[in-house]
Amino acid sequence: MRNTHLKGTQISTQLKESLSKTLDHLYPFAGRVRDNLIINDYDEGVPYIETRVNTHLFEFLQNPPMELLNQCLPYPPFSYQPNPDQVPQAAVQLNTFDCGGIALGLCFSHKIIDGATASAFLRSWAANSRGACHEAVTYKNLSEASIIFPPQNPSPNHHLSVMEKIWFREAKSKTRRFVFDAKAIASLRSECKGERVPNPTRIEALSAFILKSAMLASRSTANSRFVLHQAVNLRRLTEPRLSTCTVGNLFLFASAAYNMEHAAEMGLHELVARMKQAVGSINREYLKTLHGDESFPKVCEYIKKIEEVSTHKNLNAIISSSWLKFGFNEVDFGWGNPIWSGISGEFGSFRNVTIFKEIGSADYDNAVEAWVTLDEKIMSVLEHDPQFLAFASPNPSIII
Repeated sequence: MRNTHLKGTQISTQLKESLSKTLDHLYPFAGRVRDNLIINDYDEGVPYIETRVNTHLFEFLQNPPMELLNQCLPYPPFSYQPNPDQVPQAAVQLNTFDCGGIALGLCFSHKIIDGATASAFLRSWAANSRGACHEAVTYKNLSEASIIFPPQNPSPNHHLSVMEKIWFREAKSKTRRFVFDAKAIASLRSECKGERVPNPTRIEALSAFILKSAMLASRSTANSRFVLHQAVNLRRLTEPRLSTCTVGNLFLFASAAYNMEHAAEMGLHELVARMKQAVGSINREYLKTLHGDESFPKVCEYIKKIEEVSTHKNLNAIISSSWLKFGFNEVDFGWGNPIWSGISGEFGSFRNVTIFKEIGSADYDNAVEAWVTLDEKIMSVLEHDPQFLAFASPNPSIII
C-alpha cells in the first residue's frame, strides 16, 4: 500500500485502534483454542508487530523477493504448531518501507479460520479503519456454523494425526509464484473441454494443467500415484445456506486419484472430469449426513477415506485451494486498495499445495497467480519445463 498523506505513526495508530474495535465484536479472533473443541481466553488478544524495511516499495514490487516474503509475516506461515492452545487465532505485522509505503503481513490459525473467514475479518477491520461503521461486516450470530455442525466430543487423536499427515511432511519443498495471463487461461480452458466438461472454469483448467505438469516432472521419482485434494467451501451447500462471512474452517476435501503410468497420455479434459466428479460428491445431500447426533460415524468415514487415499507408500498428494473472489485485493483501510496481495515465501513443512488468487494489478487484467509448493526435486524440473513455461510466467514484476 502507498500513502502520501499519513505519517507512519498515524497509520499505526489508526490500524491498532480499528483492530481493537473490530475484536470487540469478533472476539473469537482474540481467543485461544482449548482441547480442539472450544475457544476461550478472549483477553489473550492478537499480537501486533511493527518493522522497518530498508528498501523502497517500488523496488520490492518490481522484483518480488520470494525468499524475503516470510520476514514480512509475524509467524512462520503454513507451519505445524505442536501446542495449539498457545497459538493466537490471528497475528499482524506492519512493515514500513523507506518511502513510507507499507505492507501489512497477517497470519491466521486454520483451526477456526479459512480463506472466507479471513476475508470477512479483514473487510470488517478495514471498514472500521475507514470510519465507515455502517459498511462494516457484521456477524449477527458468531455460532451460526455451530448450529448446523454442533460440537461433539473432542476429536480422537487418531483423526488429528491423520489430518496432520495430509497437511505436513518431512521432505524439503520449494514454493514458487507463477502468473497465468488471460490468453494462457483461455487456451488451457479450450484444451480442457470435453464431453463431460463442456465449459471448464479457470481454476479447473489451471488445476489440471499444474497437476499434469507436476506428474510429468515427478517421473524420475518413486511416486506411482498422485492424489489431488480440492478444498470445497461448504457455505453455499448447507441448508439453510450459510452467509459468506460465517466464521469457521468450513471446507472439506474432494479427492481424486491418478496413476502415474498414464500421465503422459492422459488429456487435461480427463483430469478435469475426474476432479469435477470428486467435487460433485460433496453436495447438499452429503452435508445433511454430517448434521445432528448421528453425524460422528460419517465424519469418521470421511477421515478414513482421506487416510486411505493419502497414505499410499509411493504417493504424492497435492492440495488445491482457490482464493479467487475472496476480495483480498479490495481491502481498503482508508488509503485505497492495496497494490498487490501476496501469500508467503517458502511454505516450510506444509504438504504440496497450489493456491490460486487474482493478481490485482491493472497491468495483468484477468490474470491468475498460482502459488505452487512441491517437493524440491519435482519443482526443480517443473520450473525449467519449457512446455509449462509456455503458459506460466515465473514470478513476474507486480508493476510493469
